[in-house]
Amino acid sequence: MYRDETAEPGGTARGTEAPDTDLGHLLVSLQLTDSAFPSGFYTLSHSLEGFVQEGAVDRGSLPALLHDLLRHGVGPSDATALALAHRAAAAGDWAAVAATDRRLHATKLNREMRQAATRTGRQLLDLAAEVFGTPGIAGYHRTVTARRAPGTQAVAAGVVYAETGVPVRQAVAADLFAFCASFAGAALRLRLTDHRLAQVLLRRTAPVIEETTRQALTRGLDDLGATTFAADVMSARHERAEARLFAS
Repeated sequence: MYRDETAEPGGTARGTEAPDTDLGHLLVSLQLTDSAFPSGFYTLSHSLEGFVQEGAVDRGSLPALLHDLLRHGVGPSDATALALAHRAAAAGDWAAVAATDRRLHATKLNREMRQAATRTGRQLLDLAAEVFGTPGIAGYHRTVTARRAPGTQAVAAGVVYAETGVPVRQAVAADLFAFCASFAGAALRLRLTDHRLAQVLLRRTAPVIEETTRQALTRGLDDLGATTFAADVMSARHERAEARLFAS
C-alpha cells in the first residue's frame, strides 16, 4: 500500500496549508479558470449560439463579437460586479455582497441569462465551499441556499477569490479570461473556428481583457449594467429555439 512520507505523526499531511503567496494565488486562479473545473461554463455559449442560429456571425466577425461582449456586456456587468463583491467580501460586508448580487441579477434581461448566471454561481459556491473551505464561502453559500441572495456567477467568483486571497485585479482578469475561453470553446463546438484559430482568438483578445479589467475596477454599483441589446435579443430567441446545443 502506498504511504504518504510527508505525513506528520498521527496522519496529517504536511504542506497542505491554504495558499498565502503570489504563487498560491496564481494556482487558485488557474484552478478556477480551468475548463475542467465543473462550474457549468461548458454548457453556455454566452449568446453565441443565438447569433449562429440567426446567421449574424461567422468566422471573420467572431473576434469583433467577443470584443464587443467584453467591452459593453461582461465588463460593465459581471466584471464590475465581481470587483464590487470581491472588495465587499474582503471587508466582511456581506450585505454589500448580497446587494451587488441582487443588482447584477436584475440587470439580466431575460430568463435564460438569469438562470445561466445563478446555476453556475450556485454550483461554484457549492464546490468552492468543499474545495477551499473558508468561512466566508460557506457562509455566503448558506445565504444563497436560503434564497436571501440569487447567487450569480460573477458575485460568487468575487467571494471565492476574496476568500482565497487573490487580489481583485487578478480575480477580474482571470474571470474575464474564463469567459473568453468558454466563448472560444462554444465557437469550436459550433464549428465557427478550429483549435488553432481559437488560440489565436484568445491571444488577440488579451489587450481587450486588460482594458476591460481596468475599467471594471473603476465602476461603482450605480454603473453596473450591460448595453449589449443585440445579445439580449439573440438570447431571447435562443430560449425559444426548437433545437439547442447550449443552455444560453
